[in-house]
Amino acid sequence: MALSQRLDIKLSQALVMTPQLQQAIKLLQLNNIELGAFVDEELLQNPLLVRAEERDEPLTALATGDAGDDPRGQDPAFEPGARTELTELVGSGVMPDSEHAPLDTDIAGMFESDGPAPSQETPAQREMDLDPGLGFDAGGPVGRGGDMNFDGDDEGFEARTSEATTLARHLEEQIAVEIPEGMERAIATVLAGLLDENGYLTMTPVEAAQLIGIDATRVEAVLTRLKGLDPTGVFARDLAECLGLQLAERDRLDPAMQALLANLDLLAQGDRTRLKRVTGVDDEDLDDMIRELRALDPRPGLRFSADPLQTVVPDILLRPRPDGGWQIELNPETLPRVLVDHAYATTITARAKSKAEREYISERMQTASWLVKALDQRARTILKVGSELVRQQDGFFAHGIRHLRPLTLRDIADAIGMHESTVSRVTANKYMATPRGLFELKFFFTAAIATADGSGSVSAEAVRHRIKELIDGESADAILSDDKLVELLAADGIDIARRTVAKYREGMGIGSSVQRRRAKMARR
Repeated sequence: MALSQRLDIKLSQALVMTPQLQQAIKLLQLNNIELGAFVDEELLQNPLLVRAEERDEPLTALATGDAGDDPRGQDPAFEPGARTELTELVGSGVMPDSEHAPLDTDIAGMFESDGPAPSQETPAQREMDLDPGLGFDAGGPVGRGGDMNFDGDDEGFEARTSEATTLARHLEEQIAVEIPEGMERAIATVLAGLLDENGYLTMTPVEAAQLIGIDATRVEAVLTRLKGLDPTGVFARDLAECLGLQLAERDRLDPAMQALLANLDLLAQGDRTRLKRVTGVDDEDLDDMIRELRALDPRPGLRFSADPLQTVVPDILLRPRPDGGWQIELNPETLPRVLVDHAYATTITARAKSKAEREYISERMQTASWLVKALDQRARTILKVGSELVRQQDGFFAHGIRHLRPLTLRDIADAIGMHESTVSRVTANKYMATPRGLFELKFFFTAAIATADGSGSVSAEAVRHRIKELIDGESADAILSDDKLVELLAADGIDIARRTVAKYREGMGIGSSVQRRRAKMARR
């Protein structure tokens, strides 16, 4: 067989990702903190990049939910037929001008310096400003690690998911075992996010119920169970309750000790005469009680906070407007702002003596210009996705978790004319601070269950909540079987199979109808 060489022409198509496109995709996936680190590195490498000074106009968008004005009508990029892809910023070389900007804002890369909202001192923080007279060692209990600073965290719930990662993980593992029910577990997770670094709850049960959008009695029931978790004393509202939980575990919470806990201010003042009168004990017993108190841990959460705190910083801020709509803004405190220093570029170009120097300056200029445009496009894209997400989930923000709608990435992508993969990158590792708390953007995408008439769908979490309500309302003489639950859900317009009801029920830690009947009959 003879071998020969020849030239052939072949026509084919292949997807080629330029370095700029790859970088743009990477930027879109980063959250603000990661993006800030990337920009800091670029500032060190590129002499033509400078940090932009802050301007008065923040990058915002308005959303009014399903019933409000739709900003898509003001922007060609929101039209159903229009598509905005990352390739545009690479291929075009220029960004859209203000007339065709996707959002009705100034987007020159500068954002308003809007500091964190002033926080309110919680009762737990007030109680924990301990007087030395209480006798707790400023360095913490013997054998405990961590910083015993009582200043606490001044930021509210919208800036916090968990103060110390190790404490959050420790509680999460216990919650998964002790509170397996779906809705109760969700409430427990939210309450765990409301703990400060000392392990104290920063809201009352009523305030937490309003935040979650659920009945306060249900929150209080979950909170009672949470107070039994380790370390003992977490989820207390103040110092007295924290110490009381630890004493109760040791079976030492007698009436005299309760009176002492109710008068910690007298202990701080060193008023032993009044303390003996209110507790009804003599000097020797009072000394024993005080020593017992000092052996307790006034800040149980700090034993887990020896590691650096791992807080989650929101990328998007959501605020209610007076007209009932929503204002969406990229977090100006963490969003990096850079500009190209054209004056410096002109100066060093004039002084360049060799071709290599001029080529270097030109390459740096192109890189700097591209980064500014890429950051601009990233901001537009995130706000566009965030605005549509708020419009789709307006019921949740207004009324609570029961009104969380089924939602997919494709729903958002189709609504704003983007590819589904772009929406997925935008929602990855990013958080939104809302009046109801801090949520990862992925949280708002939930599974759907069809309605009985086929005209719509409901969230799977809403169905679980309804099943729990029906079972909670049953009596020992009328226990609901899974088939009966299917019938009741169908009456509510929810089309669901019996095996799905059983799966949801078991997932919430609820026994079968036979088990529930036996348990209720035994309690009679």
